[in-house]
Amino acid sequence: MEWGFLSAHELTAALRSGEVTSVELTDDAISRIERDDPAINAICVPDFDRARAAARRADEALACGEDRPLLGLPVTVKESYNVTGLPTTWGMPRFADYQPTEDAVVVSRLKAAGAVILGKTNVPYMLQDWQSFNELYGTTNNPWDLGRTPGGSSGGSAAALAAGFGALSVGSDLAGSLRNPAHFCGVYAHKPTFGLVATRGMVPPPAPALPVEGDLGVCGPMARTARDLTLLLDVMAGPDPLTLGVAYDLNLPPARHERLSDFRVLVLDEHPLVATGSAVRDGVNRVAAALADAGARVERHSLLLPDLAEAATLYALLMFSNTGARIPPRGYEQLRTLAGGLSAEDTSLSAARVRGMVLSHRDFIEADSRRELHRQGWRQFFAEFDAVVCPITSTPAFPHDHTPDRGDRQILIDGVEQPYSDQSVWAGLATMAGLPATAIPAGRSPEGLPVGVQLIGPMFEDRTTLRLAELLEQTIGGFERPQVERPQ
Repeated sequence: MEWGFLSAHELTAALRSGEVTSVELTDDAISRIERDDPAINAICVPDFDRARAAARRADEALACGEDRPLLGLPVTVKESYNVTGLPTTWGMPRFADYQPTEDAVVVSRLKAAGAVILGKTNVPYMLQDWQSFNELYGTTNNPWDLGRTPGGSSGGSAAALAAGFGALSVGSDLAGSLRNPAHFCGVYAHKPTFGLVATRGMVPPPAPALPVEGDLGVCGPMARTARDLTLLLDVMAGPDPLTLGVAYDLNLPPARHERLSDFRVLVLDEHPLVATGSAVRDGVNRVAAALADAGARVERHSLLLPDLAEAATLYALLMFSNTGARIPPRGYEQLRTLAGGLSAEDTSLSAARVRGMVLSHRDFIEADSRRELHRQGWRQFFAEFDAVVCPITSTPAFPHDHTPDRGDRQILIDGVEQPYSDQSVWAGLATMAGLPATAIPAGRSPEGLPVGVQLIGPMFEDRTTLRLAELLEQTIGGFERPQVERPQ
């Protein structure tokens, strides 16, 4: 039996029946990593000795009849999560020797659920790219085409899943960092509702791991099947035990529907601020056709939909206000001068990013109030619809581009150059309002590259898009195994 590409549910059943041991699964995963990862470079911090020890403990627990959700399953963790005994660098060479003294909340929950952590997966510098490369750990390649990016910032996790390096992985998402790599590598990912998963310990070094939820960003699961996303989310989700967890328990509502025919879906394949490539449009339409064929209500327009251009501009403003807080004083003053020189009529995404980096507290509060109006608009929208089907980004995985200034990078969309940084607008649609979004495979491009779409749903109804993803997987298919090019 080749275990590396079975789902977490299949592996769990095999472990419980005694068909395989956790030690055997772990050794199989390690062998696969040692054979194939030199070409991919997804696992930047291996932890094989401790993984084997954890697998032995898991086998002992299984023999005693224990039944924890992830007991004995080999998994990986994004490098940005604190794991005791391993470095946390966020791709910054100056922190190569930094080791946290406490696990992130998500990591502690993985361990409590019985997971066997194989190691940590590669990221871009400071998690700030849709590629995964840094001076410390090098470049992660897409298993479908080693000359292309696996996405970012959870690119190492997506590449690891596509290559069979563990059954599950955990990542994070601010600008599509779960959904973009899933789309590029042909796997599944779920951006949870904002605040659903405690983020303590997913923090850049050497900052302390405080129980604070930063704006916009979330931690979330990645897998090779939709059903496995739910399994992992149920382990990860819940309030921080140091804050809201003192008083509140998690009780997510069930999915709105159990059959495709009952879903009410709005399909979007065009955005006013960025082009959609034909391969991605085909993926969206493939999902739309499957929904319509199953009897679902499928619409292409709705007056209830919040304004897409305003949402994208507001998202850019809020997201880059996070970035501006970390800019050194001299650079900050230069940006203030630049922002002050912008015309009031300039409502472009690039202008919003500059303004966001020097946003005053007063202006942030005003922007946050506008965000609440969008959230209210989404509540009204989801009274009539159950989900939105739309792109994650405009193209399949693109060739590696390490041009230092991202402002100088361009993306080719059906042969036409478009600004690199503008590709966040589709991801930002869910992020700005804190909505859950599930990334699913939706076929292949003419070049054979994976194409994904996202299913956006109502706040804290994460099980609705996850169930829709599972039903679509049964209808249009899901993960396909790439043929990894191995070193000669």
